[in-house]
Amino acid sequence: MSTSEDPEIVIIGCGVSGIAAAHRLVKAGYRHVRILEATGRSGGRIKTAALGNTITEIGAAYIHGPSEKNPLFCLARDYGLLPPEALNPENQAVDVDEDPPLVPNWFSSSGQRLSAESMEPAEELFREILDNASKFQNPQNTSWKSLGHFMRTKAQNQAAERWKDEDETTRQLLLSAFSTMLKFECCGSATHSMDDIDLAGFSMFESLRGVDCTLPRGFERLIENLMSELPSDLVTYNCPVRCVHWSNTEGGLSPVTVECENGERIAADHVIVTVPLGYLKKHHSTLFHPPLPAHKLKSIETLGFGTCDKIFVEFESPWWDADCEIIYLVWEDEATVSDQVSDVSKSWIRKLVTFTVHKPSEKGSHVLCGWICGHEAEYMETLPEEKVRESITKLVRTFTGNSAITPKRILCSRWFTDPWTYGSYCHPAIGCTAEDLKNMMEPLPSQETLSQPLQVLFAGEATHPYFYSTVHGAILTGWREADRLITHY
Repeated sequence: MSTSEDPEIVIIGCGVSGIAAAHRLVKAGYRHVRILEATGRSGGRIKTAALGNTITEIGAAYIHGPSEKNPLFCLARDYGLLPPEALNPENQAVDVDEDPPLVPNWFSSSGQRLSAESMEPAEELFREILDNASKFQNPQNTSWKSLGHFMRTKAQNQAAERWKDEDETTRQLLLSAFSTMLKFECCGSATHSMDDIDLAGFSMFESLRGVDCTLPRGFERLIENLMSELPSDLVTYNCPVRCVHWSNTEGGLSPVTVECENGERIAADHVIVTVPLGYLKKHHSTLFHPPLPAHKLKSIETLGFGTCDKIFVEFESPWWDADCEIIYLVWEDEATVSDQVSDVSKSWIRKLVTFTVHKPSEKGSHVLCGWICGHEAEYMETLPEEKVRESITKLVRTFTGNSAITPKRILCSRWFTDPWTYGSYCHPAIGCTAEDLKNMMEPLPSQETLSQPLQVLFAGEATHPYFYSTVHGAILTGWREADRLITHY
């Protein structure tokens, strides 16, 4: 096979990593490349929609670290998709560690507006503890059970010391504000709780320089540009794969046979699997024959994969300041630092404590993006839109003290109930190490069997060792697997 100059290559999944792999192979002159996509569209977890006249991102929304080292930034720049400020060298040099300083408005559950200044001590404490956590490197001799355990304990201890001169009500309010930020941080990792995140594992993620930015015309423009450079018949849509038969189990001339749900069987020299980790977790036992090796299975099970959903809400007029970029809601009755709610079905809305302010794509559009994750997000997905809207209306009225505010319309993402994703993106769950991410990207068969190497390769955000959960990570893994084949030949 190694002498064959033009191998048959099948890519499963037309998300950004599959597209990136195809791009690289086609540009290198490979003519027998084919993408099989289960749905009727390209882009995977990149999905742009409209709420009225406002462009919204149901999926990926940000370029994390828009600077020269970020391939997503470079592609978006070359296609002319970036906002002008992202091209400014100062913006690209800022090391904000994925946490750009946003202008906040704070509201409390008693309907009071809280001054940003009075909440600053809570913000400072939160950033400091999170920063210490991301530098934590020593998993061996630690008494910390999880990132959540570390952050809660540090918060309680340091608050007692730092805010000892404040009255009880102020101390309590600041700790409640800490809980708000902890809940929002769960969205960054698509986790139910920080108690599910490994403390040492958390430090594996690496940030790039640059102030996070969006693509004003939508992330799908990136997909359209990439697709326009591929042959038009390269993708077969609405073509789910039932099973990848590798190791020549089908006895044909090719080492791999891809069996599709529609009965088609495709002979291939190499298959690049780019399906989301959520799908792999659920279907690995039927998706591969023979089954995946034990060490790879263990890593698929160990690496976390959770749900982060967005609820876009449009209002007639803004109830937040003109310069406001983020809105924090503080529940005053939550006595201890926590990122979970006691009863998901009754109180799921309490997990939604942050709205980011949508830059208006046109005048007179007032849209917020509410962030919710974990079991609360999964429960929200089961509700009809009308129920979600009622809960959002009640939430906003409670915190503003204004019973006249009514959302015009809402739009929700539903990544958990999507049968091709089962969630949003991956995170380092308890017990997850760098070894697991290494196992995720290891091709089949494992190194020992060299007669027909690189039969099944793996790409996608959950296979990047330190940019997991990002679009740039996904792109790099697609290129990595294409390059693996190009180097082989």
